[in-house]
This record gives sequence, structure tokens and C-alpha cells, in this order.
Amino acid sequence: MLVGYARVSTQEQETHAQADALRAAGVGFIFSEKRSGGSASKRPVLEEMLSTIGKGDTVVVYKLDRIARSLKDLLIIIERIEAAGAQFRSLTEHIDTRSPAGRMIFQIVGAFAEFERELIRERTRVGMAAAARRGVKMGRPTAMSESDEAEALRLWFAGGHTKTALAAMYGTHISSIKRAIKRHHERVQPKLFEAA
Repeated sequence: MLVGYARVSTQEQETHAQADALRAAGVGFIFSEKRSGGSASKRPVLEEMLSTIGKGDTVVVYKLDRIARSLKDLLIIIERIEAAGAQFRSLTEHIDTRSPAGRMIFQIVGAFAEFERELIRERTRVGMAAAARRGVKMGRPTAMSESDEAEALRLWFAGGHTKTALAAMYGTHISSIKRAIKRHHERVQPKLFEAA
């Protein structure tokens, strides 16, 4: 039996395009999951599929990166599929592990896919470092202006104001007050160690 596995990374995305391609390839049953592909152990639907398949089944995916994000994970998953007596097939990369040549191509493509992801990560790190050197602030903007944050911190450390009261006073969420206090402690701690 052909068993499909479709995955998207976030709840906002849908697996419809993958499912359509799998059905067009003759897949009868599709396991769909909305999880990051970072770790196979954190994907319950993948685990369910791997424990369901048996001899004569073929696991079909639209693309290799839908089932694994690293070559190591990919090889472990394929090993589990083969241990169950099943085979593996990817529609996009035209990989079929039923033959020695297919298994070799599968490992080569998996290695290149992992290499490409590492290049993207490296370019992202370099880009973020360059932006930081130019003074670009990373992450989401703070909820309060610098002057409001400084005043809120002064009131907090003077005592007499709760975090909830400060949040209401500055029209923000209590978590913004907590983050401001945490940032203050992170700035002050290194200076205390330098002074010692």
C-alpha cells in the first residue's frame, strides 16, 4: 500500500498542495502534520506513521525536506521504514529506495539538501551580524519608548508599584514590564562584575 506523509512547519500553512500531489501519485492514505521538521522525535504524526507501516508498504512524500531536515534524521527514518519491511519514495526528487541506485541517489540528494540548509543558515547569521554592526536592532520593537521604560524602571525600583500597575500606567502588557526589568538586570550585572 502507498502511504503518504505531508508536513508544513506552522499552523498557518496547509498541506493541500502536497496532499494533491500524493493523491495524483496513487497514494491511498495520507498522514498530515503541522510541526517544525527540526526533530523527528517531536512529530507525533510521523511516529504514528512509522509504527503503522509494514511489509510491502511504500512511504511516499512530496519532497525530502517534508520528512526530515537533516541527513542524519533522514537516514534514521529510512532505516526505520526499511526495518518495517517498507520502501520509501520522494515525488519531487524522483527517489525510490527499492533499488541500490535509488538508495545511493537518495543519500546524495539528502546530503545536498542538508548542505543547502547550512548555507542558508550561514548567510542569515552573516546578514544579521552585518545589520547589527550597522546599528540595526534585531527582534521585535520594544513596547515602550526608552524614556517610558526608564521612568517605569525608576518607579519599580523605588517600590510602591506592582508590575501590573506599571503595565496599566504605560498602556502595555505586564510581560513588557518584566522584559524591561530583565534587560535592566542584564545590563547592570556585567558592570557589577567589572567593578569587583
